Amino acid sequence: MTTAPDRHHDAFGPLKDRERVAERLLESSARHSFDPDTELDWDAPLEPGLWFCPPELVSLYGTPLWRRMPEEQRIELSRHEIASLASLGIWFEIILMQLLVRHIYDKPVTSAHVGYALTEIADECRHSKMFARMIRTLGTPTYPVSRRHHNLARVLKTVSTTPGSFTCTLLGEEILDHMQRLTFPDARVQPLVRGVTRIHVVEEARHVRYAREELRRQMAHCPRWEAHLTRVSAGEAARVFSVAFINPRVYTEVGLNRHEAVAQVKASAHRREVMQAGAKRLTDFLEEIGLLRGAGRRLWRSSGLLA
Repeated sequence: MTTAPDRHHDAFGPLKDRERVAERLLESSARHSFDPDTELDWDAPLEPGLWFCPPELVSLYGTPLWRRMPEEQRIELSRHEIASLASLGIWFEIILMQLLVRHIYDKPVTSAHVGYALTEIADECRHSKMFARMIRTLGTPTYPVSRRHHNLARVLKTVSTTPGSFTCTLLGEEILDHMQRLTFPDARVQPLVRGVTRIHVVEEARHVRYAREELRRQMAHCPRWEAHLTRVSAGEAARVFSVAFINPRVYTEVGLNRHEAVAQVKASAHRREVMQAGAKRLTDFLEEIGLLRGAGRRLWRSSGLLA
């Protein structure tokens, strides 16, 4: 049963009816969902000379170290970095699934809102399996986040407010989504990676819509203390995300000096622009709904994701 439209309209923008949004997302899921095990050709050999992501998205692109690297080593670094991003993606998706389950625990189980959350959890299960299979197919190590960040996420999952959970959802989805939108149409990139990113982009678009609509609703109605805690926790999550984005072990794996590589990435204006471009759509939205204020804004600044 569809509830009456929510007429709330203020500084947070018009709030759309929660059930109608979920119903549309469920319809889209029925039309545009994929089974990666059958959709992709996992047995096709990798194509020599192709990148594993657009070279402009490789962390060292344009640095003095990059200019010294032969083409083969640059491509090899792209292989390890895409595996690192897939590892990060699995970590985030496991966190997000737990946050979604928490969100719907007290909600009406027959509602479209809960139904879509369960559909999204099923999507994320497939995505995590797809990323893991891609890592195995690429023949790289997995690249887990540090133990410190792994355990910080345990705290986040326990204390996160509902708006904080949806902010973290968007943080984990929108920056990777931006990069994947640049990857899947790029003919320089391996077909398998392009196929994986295409599936992820199509299905994540629904997840982003669900999270944005719910976060806008939560910020319009939550108490002041919860909004403040959300700003701070989201800013800290952005800082952790930016540090954990590429596991520095990738540099060692391709024969580079880890400390030199990390230092050059930190000093790279191009890398800052790539990360800020990936985050801009998200930070514009967070600004609009009042989440980039005070200490939270300072943490976003320190993460390097806020231009």
